[in-house]
Amino acid sequence: MNTLKKLLGYVWMVLSPAIILFLLYEAFVKIGAATEAAKANTILQWVIILLIFLPISIGFFIFGKYASQNEYEQLP
Repeated sequence: MNTLKKLLGYVWMVLSPAIILFLLYEAFVKIGAATEAAKANTILQWVIILLIFLPISIGFFIFGKYASQNEYEQLP
């Protein structure tokens, strides 16, 4: 079970920046496709989305780092 925790830690560490890069890509695509009338609203929406998911993604990375270092070894 500890090896599974360690492997999943590496998965979280890889997935965390990938999620942020995907969200940034989607933000640029959606903002670029928005009309001039809706551009300000679209920018505001994506800024809020990114501000919410950035700390979550950082937490995923930290969790993965601790899992890959076997810090959760004593847990059942």
